[in-house]
Amino acid sequence: MRIVVALCLALAISSTVVGSELLLSSDGRSDYTIVLPQNATIVEQTAGRELQEHLEKVTGVKLPIVGETEAPSSDKLILVGPSKKAIELVGGLTPEELGHDGILVRTVAGSLVLLGDSPRGSLYAVYTFLEDVVGVRWWTSTESYLPKKPTLGIGDLNIRYAPKLQFREAFYRDAFDGVFAARSKCNGHFPRVPEAYGGHYPVLGWCHTFFQLLPPDKYFGDHPEWYSEIDGERKAGRTQLCLTNEAMRAELVQNVLKWLRAASNPGVIDISQNDWHGRCQCAKCRAIEEEEGSPSGPLLRFVNAVAEDIEKEFPDVKVMTLAYQYTRKPPKIVRPRKNVVIRLCSIECSFVETLADGEQNETFRGDMEGWSKVAHQLYVWDYVTNFANYSLPHPNLRVLGPNIRYFVDHNTIGLFEQGDAGCGIGDFVRMRAWVLSHLMWDSRKDSDELIGEFLRGYYGPAAPHLADYLDTMCDAAEKSGVYLRCFMSDTSKWLTLDTLNKATRQFDEALAAVANDPVLYARVRRERLPLDHVWLRRYQVLKRQAEREGKEFLGPADPVAACDEFLRLAEENQAGSYREGQPFGPYGEALRRRFRKPGPPPEECRDLPEDQWIDVQDNDFRFASYGTWVETVEDSAASDGYAARMPGNHPQWAVQFAMPADYADGSTWQCFARVRAEGKTEQGVAMAFGVYDGKAKKGLADRRLSMAEAGGGYHTIDLGAHKLTPDCYLWVAPPNRPGEVDAVYVDRFFFVREGAEKQ
Repeated sequence: MRIVVALCLALAISSTVVGSELLLSSDGRSDYTIVLPQNATIVEQTAGRELQEHLEKVTGVKLPIVGETEAPSSDKLILVGPSKKAIELVGGLTPEELGHDGILVRTVAGSLVLLGDSPRGSLYAVYTFLEDVVGVRWWTSTESYLPKKPTLGIGDLNIRYAPKLQFREAFYRDAFDGVFAARSKCNGHFPRVPEAYGGHYPVLGWCHTFFQLLPPDKYFGDHPEWYSEIDGERKAGRTQLCLTNEAMRAELVQNVLKWLRAASNPGVIDISQNDWHGRCQCAKCRAIEEEEGSPSGPLLRFVNAVAEDIEKEFPDVKVMTLAYQYTRKPPKIVRPRKNVVIRLCSIECSFVETLADGEQNETFRGDMEGWSKVAHQLYVWDYVTNFANYSLPHPNLRVLGPNIRYFVDHNTIGLFEQGDAGCGIGDFVRMRAWVLSHLMWDSRKDSDELIGEFLRGYYGPAAPHLADYLDTMCDAAEKSGVYLRCFMSDTSKWLTLDTLNKATRQFDEALAAVANDPVLYARVRRERLPLDHVWLRRYQVLKRQAEREGKEFLGPADPVAACDEFLRLAEENQAGSYREGQPFGPYGEALRRRFRKPGPPPEECRDLPEDQWIDVQDNDFRFASYGTWVETVEDSAASDGYAARMPGNHPQWAVQFAMPADYADGSTWQCFARVRAEGKTEQGVAMAFGVYDGKAKKGLADRRLSMAEAGGGYHTIDLGAHKLTPDCYLWVAPPNRPGEVDAVYVDRFFFVREGAEKQ
C-alpha cells in the first residue's frame, strides 16, 4: 500500500454546503443555543465550553450556553449531554445503551444532539462533531487547524458509535498532555487527563510489581522460600516470586489490599512478573509448568487466587497481569477469572510484517489467538518504537493499522502503543501519536489515508515528498527481509547507500517545497533528523563504500559541521533521551567524538589496501548502560587518545561492535581487539571478550585474558577468523572483581579481510 496524500475530509467538505438541513451560522451570526442538562456534570460542562470556543473560532459567533430549563422554545438547539429534551428527540435512547465511551451525533427536528456514555461520551461526541463534521484538526497539543467558516451548514447526521477498545493509549511525550489526550480520545494510564475532561484509567503499580509488593530487602532475609529457586538455591537478585508458596501469597494479598484502600476510586491494579527472567524452578512450580505446558500456568493460577481474594473487598477492581516473554504462551488448563486482565506483549515481534499474516510473527500469532479464546479481558502492550535508539528511522508505518485491526478482531479491550515517550526528535513521532490515536478510536480507518492527511495538514506542500520518503523507507525494509524488532541499533541491515541517497534527495525536495514558510520549514527540518543521524552514525563506512564502488555519496560534505547542526537542532527540539532511560546529552557528545582525528592504522593493517581492513575506534562502539557500565575517557596510551573504560565491578558485555551490513559481504575477517587492564593484582582474570552470533545464538569466539597478560599497556588480541554477518558482534566485559581489577580499557577493534596482501 502507498500513503495517500489527499486530505480525507469528506464529511467536513459535505457539511459546509449552504442550504443543507441545519444552518448553524450565517455570515458570522447564529440563532442557535448550546443546551446542557440542568445538573450537567463537570465533563458535560467542558463539552459545552469546548464546542462553544471552537465554533466561535470557526464561525466568528459565540453561541450562548444555558441549562435545559433556560433553553429557548426555538428548535434551533445544540443539545450537549443527556438532557430530557435530547433523550426525547432521540426516541428515549439512554447514554448507557451506547456502550463504553459510546457517542451519538444526530440532527433531528432542527436541532443537533451530541451525547454519549458517562463520564466522557458527550465530550467525545463534541470532539467527533468538531473533527469529522466541522473539519477541526488537533495535530499536536499546541498545533491545530481550525477552518474559517462564517457560514456553517451541516447535512443530515446520524452517527452512533462505540469504540471496541475501552482503554486507549499512545505513549508519546506530547500525548501526555491531558487536554490533547482527551481530544485524541485517549484515556490510558500515563496521559493525565483532568477530571473535567473525563479523566483516565490509572493502573495501580503500572507493571512489573512482584518486587514492589514484596521487596526482597524487606522480606528475603526471613523468607527466602518466597523467592525463586534457581539451580537449587533461593535467590532474590533479578528473580521472581515462588508462585506456589501460600504464605507468600497471603502477605502479597495484604499489601495489595493496602494499596487499594489507599487509592481513590481504584479501578485496575497490576500484579505481574519483574522485567527479567529468573522464574522459580522449585519442584512445585516446575510441576505446574509441565502440566500447563507454559510458565504462564503457575503465574495465572497465582494471579487468579489473588484476584479472588481481592474481589471479596473490591468486587469491581480488575487485576492485570502480563503475558510477557517467558509467560507469553497461554496455559493449557487454567483460565483467567472474569476480574483478571491478560496484558499480552509483542516485544519479540518483527514490525516490518503484520502480526496477522507475517511469517516472522507466526509464534506470536499463535499466542495471541490462544489468549483471545480464553481471556475474558485481553489487553495488548504493543511496541511501535525503536528502544535501541529513538532518533533513527523505524519503518513500521504500514503495519500500524493492520495490527490494531488484528487486536480488535481478537477481542482486545485495551491497547497500549508504546512509542518514543522520552524523545522529541524521533521518527515522525507527532504524526505517529495522531495516527495511532485515531486508529485506536476506530480501527476501521485506513492508516495510509490518515498518514497522508497528517502530512498534508501539518507539512503543507512538503507532503508528497515526505510521503515518497516514507514509502522509500518502508520499501527498503520490506525488500531487505530484516527482522525489524523494537531494539534495532544497526540500520545497515536494511538501509543501503543507494536508499540513503534516494531518501536524501526526497527530503531535499520536501525542504525546498516549504523554503518560504518558516513554520513548515522548521517542522520538516526536524523530521529529517533521524535521516541525518544515520549519515552521521555510518559516515566513515558509507563514505568508503561510495569511493570503493564509484557511487554517489549524498552524506554531509562536512561531517563535523553536520554533526554540530544535528546536535543544535536536537537540543532546540528537546531531544530528551536517545533510548529508554538514557539522556541524549552524553550520547550527543559521543556522536561528536566520531569525527575527531583517527589514530594511525594498526600495525597489522599498514600497507594493506583500504578496502581490505576496517578500523573501529571507541567512537563507533555500541555501549550498554553508558555512564554506569562504560564511559569514554581520555587515554594517552590509546591510538587516538580516547578509549572505552569499564569499571572492574561488573561482568556485562558493555562494549560491543556489530559488523555493518555494508561489509558483511560473505567474506571472512580476522578479528582483533586492542585492550588493557588496571588493577591491584597480577593474578586472575582481567577481562572476557569474544565474537557472538546473535541470530544463531552462539559464540564464535570466547576468551579470557589474565591480569598478567592484560597489564602494562595495550595488547592486541587475535580473536580468530570468522565469516561475519550483521548479526555478529565483538564484545568485551570486565571480570566483576571489585577491589582487584580497577578498570578495563578498549582502544579499538579492527578487522583484516582473509587473504589480504600488503601493497
